[in-house]
Amino acid sequence: MGYLQEFRTQVQNQDYAAFLQLWDEYCAGDSVAGDELVAVLQLVKDSSFKEPFGQYAETALSLWKQLGDSLESDDVLRLILDLQTRNSSELAELTYNWLKERHSTEKYFNEKIRLVGLRNRDQFQGAITNYNLLSHMDKGKFVFHTGGWGTGEIVDISLVREELVLEFEYVIGRKDMSFINAFKNLEALDSSSFLARRFGDADRLEAQAKKDPLFVIHLLLKDLGPKTAAEIKDELCELVILEDEWTKWWQSTRSKLKKDTLVETPKTVKDPFRLRDSEVSHGKRFLEQLDGCKSLDASIQTIYNFTRDFPEILKDAEILSTLSEKIHDALRDSSLQTAQHFQLLLFIDILGIDPNSEKAIASFIRGIEDIPLLINSISIAAFKKRALIAVHNHVDKWVDHFLDLFLEPQQGPLQEYLLKQLTRPEAEDRLMQALHAILNHPAQHPELFVWYFQKIMGATPVPMKDKEGQCLWLEGLLVLLHQLEQQQSYRDLHKKIHTIISGKRYEVIREVIQGTSIDYVQEFLLLSSKCSTLSDHDMKILHSLAEVVHPELKTKDAASESSEEDEFIWTTQEGFNKIQARIEHIGTVETVENAKEIETARAHGDLRENSEYKFALEKRGRLQSELKTLTEQLNKARIITRADIAEDEVSVGSRVVVRDELGTESSYTLLGPWDADPENNILSIHSKLAKAMLGIKRGETFTFQDSSHTVVDIQAYAEVA
Repeated sequence: MGYLQEFRTQVQNQDYAAFLQLWDEYCAGDSVAGDELVAVLQLVKDSSFKEPFGQYAETALSLWKQLGDSLESDDVLRLILDLQTRNSSELAELTYNWLKERHSTEKYFNEKIRLVGLRNRDQFQGAITNYNLLSHMDKGKFVFHTGGWGTGEIVDISLVREELVLEFEYVIGRKDMSFINAFKNLEALDSSSFLARRFGDADRLEAQAKKDPLFVIHLLLKDLGPKTAAEIKDELCELVILEDEWTKWWQSTRSKLKKDTLVETPKTVKDPFRLRDSEVSHGKRFLEQLDGCKSLDASIQTIYNFTRDFPEILKDAEILSTLSEKIHDALRDSSLQTAQHFQLLLFIDILGIDPNSEKAIASFIRGIEDIPLLINSISIAAFKKRALIAVHNHVDKWVDHFLDLFLEPQQGPLQEYLLKQLTRPEAEDRLMQALHAILNHPAQHPELFVWYFQKIMGATPVPMKDKEGQCLWLEGLLVLLHQLEQQQSYRDLHKKIHTIISGKRYEVIREVIQGTSIDYVQEFLLLSSKCSTLSDHDMKILHSLAEVVHPELKTKDAASESSEEDEFIWTTQEGFNKIQARIEHIGTVETVENAKEIETARAHGDLRENSEYKFALEKRGRLQSELKTLTEQLNKARIITRADIAEDEVSVGSRVVVRDELGTESSYTLLGPWDADPENNILSIHSKLAKAMLGIKRGETFTFQDSSHTVVDIQAYAEVA
């Protein structure tokens, strides 16, 4: 179909002159393919060239005559009649004879001939299509409205009035329609077609979709053409499969489509599913895709995907021989990379091509100097693990390599495997050293720290899972949270930490602080107060949990504390603008992007193992939680003004110079939680140190952490209006 693609190009370019020139060349050809001619005429009919091409449509008759009695002959003549605008007497005679030959014995034949314009022969465009529609018209038959009314069912018909009564999918009530309008807007639908069954027999279609989903997908693609996953959902969700059942149904169907030999599955979510003209075996598809690979990495990925999803293709001796030849050819390539070489050796072992493959893998892995580089260069997760197993079995210093890899971000299963092997007796001491280093410097390996904290709070036994270890790692988590708050690149991670802390009604906190000393709980509360991510509401809950463990932490004036903190949140104009901008960004950018991420991930199917989908849902929860919290806080925000700052004592908006017992002076600025920056000595008024200073006058002393401090000077924060 070489001409068809050229015709498509001219239509897309809207170059009508070039299209006509190509058409003249096409008509002058010695032979014609019926399916190609049908496709070309349908292309014109669906394009903006339809009207101007009408006067040239009859030139296709010479091509039609070459088709003889082929299957495509009738469709070609029908399309010529749909397109033509000349209404010549020769074409009228040809069309009349064609219809008479096939339908003269039918009831109302002469009346139908009159209705389609072949009696007077002055206007008979679309005569065959309209005749077929008239023959189709009967009570209970289905049609499709091209103007947007959807599928319709004929409930009454009158040849006398030349009128139909129909019920449509997207229109309320019954509609009367003349035959003339029917010719312009209706297309006949077979009762077994997808649209007809969805409208007129939805219950049975639903039952069949659940019993045999591939049949329904085949029917949909055959009748409606190629469709993306999102478009398939639009056609089926709620109309055939209920919304709350859709995800599970599509997961199952998607996995079956992947193995279906009649459906061409897309490479990306933007590409459509296509119904093939005939079945293509998995082995044939595999060889075609393998031949189309432009790089060795692409070939490796293709071999892995097919041998994983369709292991039965390896029973084909021809395919196995082809694979063996390609793999050995690749191994002889002088430009072969180390990771590629190793993966090819794995294929030899998996395919059973060489009985000495295990020895070859062992010899190869022992000769690698930078094993972490090899592991990280492998893109296939299963091969990464095979490489790790080979390192463990054949390399003497495997512990060193495993520790190096453990400290790098890895996929969950690989990280689990590394940890499992490092807990073996010969490696456990080295692992403990690494864990203590991570604990002392959490910001050096933030993702690993959060991952391991979840491990020690989980059910699986791991080092440092005892009460002492949990306490230390919780303190480290709070230190890490405070450090990440200053780094935009770790925004998602510090939100994840907040979710871990507050999840299931602060279950992690309740579990860790239960049974700990009062000193530990006080230190925990102090570290928590430094984390601006933890809202006032969070801090109140943490204090309440601490007071449950140690009731003596309740202050005498707790009940009489000013409710002012509950009523509003102090902030500068800059802090207010920052939170306002953050709310707007979440609502207009991040939430929209997340919705696209969820839809994209959902289209991949198999949500049980779809980490992208789970991560996207978790992200949505975090965004919604943050948006709700920030909105509530913004409603309580109060911008600090000069009138709010006391002149003779420490208050919100004060810049305070403090001298400790050793004579060292430090300057602190007291602002709201949104403006707090402990590294620059800008404190939240809710912090322990700020609360100790509030109300203190110039020259007075106060006690903080068993040390005496004197207020040397008090000034108003310069940036407050």
